[in-house]
Amino acid sequence: DLNYAIVDEVDSILVDEARTPLIISGPTEESTDKYYKINRIIPSLKQGKDYQIEEKTHAAFLMEEGVAQVERLLRVENLYDPRNIEILHHVNQALKAHALFKRDVDYVLKDGQVVIVDEFTGRLMPGRRWSDGLHQAVEAKENVRIENENQTLATVTFQNYFRMYKKLAGMTGTADTEAAEFRKTYNLDVVVIPTNMPLIRTNHSDVIYKTEEEKFRAVVREIEELHKLGRPVLVGTISIEKSERLSLLLKKRGLPHNVLNAKHHEREAEIIAQAGRVGMVTLSTNMAGRGTDILLGGNPKFLARTMVEEKDDPEAMQKAYEEAYRKALNIVRKEKEKVVQSGGLHVLGTERHEARRIDNQLRGRSGRQGDPGSSRFFLSLQDDLMRIFGSERISKIMDRLGIEEDQPIEHNLVTRAIENAQKKVEAHNFEIRKHLLEYDTVMNKQREVIYSQRREVLTGGDLKESLMEMIEEQAEGIVSLYIDEKAHPEDWDMKGLQDAIYQQFSFRWVASPQEEDGLSRERLTEMIIEKAKEVYQKKKEEGFVRLPFDIEKEIMLRSIDHHWKDHLLGVDQLKEGIGLRGYAQKDPRIEYQREAYQMFLEMLERIKRDTVEKLFAIQIAREQEVREMKVEKKQTFVMSRGTEAAAQRGGETEDGKGVTVRRDAKKVGRNDPCPCGSGRKYKRCCLEKEEARA
Repeated sequence: DLNYAIVDEVDSILVDEARTPLIISGPTEESTDKYYKINRIIPSLKQGKDYQIEEKTHAAFLMEEGVAQVERLLRVENLYDPRNIEILHHVNQALKAHALFKRDVDYVLKDGQVVIVDEFTGRLMPGRRWSDGLHQAVEAKENVRIENENQTLATVTFQNYFRMYKKLAGMTGTADTEAAEFRKTYNLDVVVIPTNMPLIRTNHSDVIYKTEEEKFRAVVREIEELHKLGRPVLVGTISIEKSERLSLLLKKRGLPHNVLNAKHHEREAEIIAQAGRVGMVTLSTNMAGRGTDILLGGNPKFLARTMVEEKDDPEAMQKAYEEAYRKALNIVRKEKEKVVQSGGLHVLGTERHEARRIDNQLRGRSGRQGDPGSSRFFLSLQDDLMRIFGSERISKIMDRLGIEEDQPIEHNLVTRAIENAQKKVEAHNFEIRKHLLEYDTVMNKQREVIYSQRREVLTGGDLKESLMEMIEEQAEGIVSLYIDEKAHPEDWDMKGLQDAIYQQFSFRWVASPQEEDGLSRERLTEMIIEKAKEVYQKKKEEGFVRLPFDIEKEIMLRSIDHHWKDHLLGVDQLKEGIGLRGYAQKDPRIEYQREAYQMFLEMLERIKRDTVEKLFAIQIAREQEVREMKVEKKQTFVMSRGTEAAAQRGGETEDGKGVTVRRDAKKVGRNDPCPCGSGRKYKRCCLEKEEARA
């Protein structure tokens, strides 16, 4: 039961991560050749002529000339023909992979695999994959092995998952800016707790340059000056690419430094432990942001461990560590005094993030527990945030003030303009989360129904009552389909009815002349239901009871899982195109609710029909038949020593005569029901055992 959850860094989980739903997926059997084929044509497309990108919404789309070019290269007559809809989808995903997803920013290549980098924490996310063929498109772009595309088996948004808990709470240092969203989405109040010690960190105004190159030159100058003073510096970058670029500039100036990013995460503990020491320079992505505690002067425990040599004797090892710890403590105390006198840890941000909270987390690494410290952000008009959301207004201010190259602007007006740009991004991201939640709320109700049905099947006892209801519903449905209430009995489609009954219930039903005399539709329905129940009861008594597992539960669960998976795919496709209804003056959300509900009802009907059909169609072999089959198998497949040797010699016996090995029993196909009577396919049952023995 989901009773209570306490979430650490609650804004990261419930707000930042909530833009992307949680998905459990399974592989499909589709060929991966199409990704390579489509990937080859993308580099020939030109931005602005063949396609456009919309960085605000992280979208890329083909223009008219681009569509014609793709049709020519792929030899497709009409890319927007319904038959080519899958090709169009993969072209769009390949376009996004090339135009919007960058190596060492959005992902890294590791051991021949594309590994996603978490945009909020800067950490690698092995095992996570982008959905809808996007990950495959990136793999094709990087020319690495393409994994099969996954199909969604289950999905839920973070919002709806955490709202399932009866009680929810959390803690973080940066929730106040999102107080309205916590209240609206999760019904949570944000309470601000005063700091344990007074905050004496100095937050300097942002410094802004025209170009990124000027900005990085200024950052290097600032680091050099602070390093001479012996102040430790933590430099925050937004991507692996930027951290490595800055590292190269520092190496050219001969400045010693450590780099902490997803590529060098193995040394994280060591780098963080030493980041507060005298003159230490640490370049880091968001990895050193949230929750990282940098001790001024260094970490004595870690320093002591580096001073101790490995010893076989545990007691000697303990004594050596205690001695080293005392030395390390003295070193750290002296260094802390120097660092405090020089002004404490200086946090230097090289770019603003989309959310103010992430900037505040970086700033919060300095000035902890009453320590002195300072922070400053160096920005340029070429930074992603400024370029997409705010540079026009600031560019005008810089032009008006006559700002020249390498000359920064430092003014509260600029800082406010940047914060307004961040507020725009936060509002945009809030709309994404709100939109996602509105659509998922429709699915959430359906999810609750399906999961409760599944739970009942798993934990409930006898399914007889439910199955009898299903049999009745299917029989009534067949009769209503083939027997017109207003038509005379002589005009009834009895042939169609009998075929449908055989299809659904696997038995031939024919009414006797006496039964046909004066037969009404209601009586006909009753007779079919009675016969179906009788056949099913007999099948159950003669076959199902001998199985070591509950075949009814097994089939019902498989049917629910199979149709729910297909339903999720259908709903995803509905969601993709539903926005177009707006052009017809219809509310896409209302249309989505209506159509998704109709699809859900149809799915429930398919589950019932499929369950009944499979339960009636299954054949359970008797024990005697199974024994006979096993004996027959042995007689068929066991070869005499002479014949076996003949087979090795190419079909000749020792006397030189050929020997033909014949199978007496009928060959069982891989996808045929297994002759042992388990109800599973032959390839998933006895064939596996036979191959293992061979």
